[in-house]
Amino acid sequence: MSENGLPSPNHILFVKALRKTFGLIQALRGIDLELFKGEFLTIFGPNGAGKTTLIKILSSLAKPTSGTAYIAGFNIEDANPQMRSQIGVISHASYLYDNLSALENLVFYAKMHRLENPEERAAQVIDEMGLKARMHDPVGVFSRGMTQRLSIARAIINNPAILFLDEPYTGLDQHASENLKERLSVLRDAKRSIVMITHDIPRGLEMCDRVAIMADGKKAFMGHVDDVDKNSFEGFYYQTIANSRVDKNRK
Repeated sequence: MSENGLPSPNHILFVKALRKTFGLIQALRGIDLELFKGEFLTIFGPNGAGKTTLIKILSSLAKPTSGTAYIAGFNIEDANPQMRSQIGVISHASYLYDNLSALENLVFYAKMHRLENPEERAAQVIDEMGLKARMHDPVGVFSRGMTQRLSIARAIINNPAILFLDEPYTGLDQHASENLKERLSVLRDAKRSIVMITHDIPRGLEMCDRVAIMADGKKAFMGHVDDVDKNSFEGFYYQTIANSRVDKNRK
């Protein structure tokens, strides 16, 4: 963590003492987190660990109770258009219109971001996601995997500084999952900054530079993926969760 408590120019994500409460429920209990430009972070954790709450706050969809966070140098408390333009989000909701074609959907978002040549940019990202042949088809006839790829195209159309992915493999069959992994690999190789929440330990470890475990609203572990034993990580994950629960009950 930065010595002066502020992000450096190389930070894409900088989080300090972030808390979120809902009445008596402590969803986040003092999260510290940092990620540098071009890095891929995978966050694992059981249901109720606070992962989705964290993503919602970092993507300006919710406000923290206390603490600070910076995205690409912007304080999330400002939540201004400039900061929001640095963020792309892929979640369970596609935010696509079923009655519009893939191209029409993406042109809509390109215009919303006030991009130059919206039709050209929309066609470009559709092609990058391997959907060029279906760009004029209505999204309502797309498979779950195709819809997920188009969601990624939507999220990157304005070339954001960081992407947040909340369980992107949910509901995908094996073929669609492999296709999605290939698309994410392209984004990773292009040095996009990515934060992904997933329960899929093998895929999560395969993709990332850094790995974190959340439990009971806290960061229970974070390290570089090269410093963890992938063969024994699943056991380490469950032991970390168990230890975190013991520590919480002692307090």
